[in-house]
Amino acid sequence: MKKNNDEYIIIVGCGRLGSHLASLLSKTRRSVVVIDKEQHAFHRLSDDFSGFTIEADAIEIDTLLEAKINKADVLVATTNDDNTNIMVAQIAKTIYGVPKVVARLFEPSRKIVYEELDVETISPTVLSSIAFKNIIVGSEMED
Repeated sequence: MKKNNDEYIIIVGCGRLGSHLASLLSKTRRSVVVIDKEQHAFHRLSDDFSGFTIEADAIEIDTLLEAKINKADVLVATTNDDNTNIMVAQIAKTIYGVPKVVARLFEPSRKIVYEELDVETISPTVLSSIAFKNIIVGSEMED
């Protein structure tokens, strides 16, 4: 049972994906904290973003504690580095028991590592290849 309006979400990475996601979730009245190492990354957030930002390295425990990871319902790792995403996801899941952890995954062959940690992934590589295939040959079922 989700507690829709008071879900607490931490987003690691404020690039194009992280900033867009943070802005969308903020509009749904979720409590959102965005962590990024670069201050200028926060300029990507929409003007009506109502969450908080933390300029720091998310693989540092102190940063995650400042973000109140122990209270998080969801953590999303959206950096452009698979190693950072898996590290943050693993810390969130195994050390702090965050109920839902989702990570961006560039290298599809690494998916098994995330599955072993019970971390959901979204792979731009896989999603794009499926979309291209559907445009080229249609969305027929594969054998």
